[in-house]
Amino acid sequence: MNLGETVFSQIMKHVPRYEFNKCVSHYKGDLRVKTFSCWDQFLCMAFAQLSYRESLRDIECCLRAMQGRLYHMGIKGHVSRNTLARANEKRSWQIYADFGQILIHIARNLYIKDPFGLELDHTIYALDATTIDLCLSVFPWAKFRKSKGGIKLHTLLDLRGPLPVIVSITNAKVHEVNILDELAPEVGSIYILDRGYLDFSRLYRFAQNSAFFIIRAKSNLQYRRLYSHQIDKTTNVISDQTIMLSNFYVSKDYPEKLRRIRYFDSVHQKFLIFLTNNFSLPAQTISDLYRCRWQVELFFKWIKQHLRIKKFYGTSENAVKTQIWIAISVYVLVAIIKKRLHLRQSLYTILQVLSVTLFEKMPIQSVFDDNAYTSSNPDISNQLNLFDF
Repeated sequence: MNLGETVFSQIMKHVPRYEFNKCVSHYKGDLRVKTFSCWDQFLCMAFAQLSYRESLRDIECCLRAMQGRLYHMGIKGHVSRNTLARANEKRSWQIYADFGQILIHIARNLYIKDPFGLELDHTIYALDATTIDLCLSVFPWAKFRKSKGGIKLHTLLDLRGPLPVIVSITNAKVHEVNILDELAPEVGSIYILDRGYLDFSRLYRFAQNSAFFIIRAKSNLQYRRLYSHQIDKTTNVISDQTIMLSNFYVSKDYPEKLRRIRYFDSVHQKFLIFLTNNFSLPAQTISDLYRCRWQVELFFKWIKQHLRIKKFYGTSENAVKTQIWIAISVYVLVAIIKKRLHLRQSLYTILQVLSVTLFEKMPIQSVFDDNAYTSSNPDISNQLNLFDF
């Protein structure tokens, strides 16, 4: 039953407020704050993400136009451009990073049994990074090249969902391979990596922790073939070999056996070579798993197109990281709502519908009910006829 709550406030009911307050208390986000709390800041920034606001002035104008409904939306503080800008600059972005991880944990439990295209008992992760370009004169702290600024978004994606598990925001100068030092490999999990992560000393840590990796080999790889496995000639697998690395220093970094699979991509007409420490899965499955890595590329493309992480409301490093983490939190929150309310629409459709119904006072389920847009009786009895014969 709808008690007159706006769609926006119904969305925010899925946010674990107790956990949010714990994050705020840990970093003392509301210390000496009287009128505009961290919760107000989160609501305003979440509204900006859901309604596609372009600037702080845009947020201020829209929310002040609905001044009478702000209290019912949960925003108790006075919304102004300066207040929101100051909050984004001063309050630690770690508050929203920690809270984002809490939402991710909730979402993963909801999506843990979802299929992703291959029937495997392993947890499958894809790791990659994307660069967000910034103007160096506006963001001088994000120096990337001589006349270009940027930050890098490193993401470990759980392919069931897909959901970001680990997100690290660094300067664009930081090489992707360094993020492997921050990962704690899970036993039995499979990590799909791009060729840029090829560092055998770091990959050996996966093998030591009973985790598996699949990565493309470089063309100058030096190895010694131990023996070849039988392959299914009806597939595009060319060869399946067990090898040892022959380079002196590299063999010290990774002293154990590896599996080398040569595969022909008939779509792009090119040969691909995969390295893995998993010797139990069929070679074709290894190739199919690497193809699933493309989901992390689609994730980056999706959030850049449908969330506000390319145009920023503040210029400081803290403001940029705050906006990115709240954007990720909104993405995960929509995924949670989709699962809890059993919505059939895609995340894109859900975001589009929410963007025009945030201030409506109607049950959120009816917003996505197909029957709500059609009338069961197309002939309206009180409609006059244009011509009366």
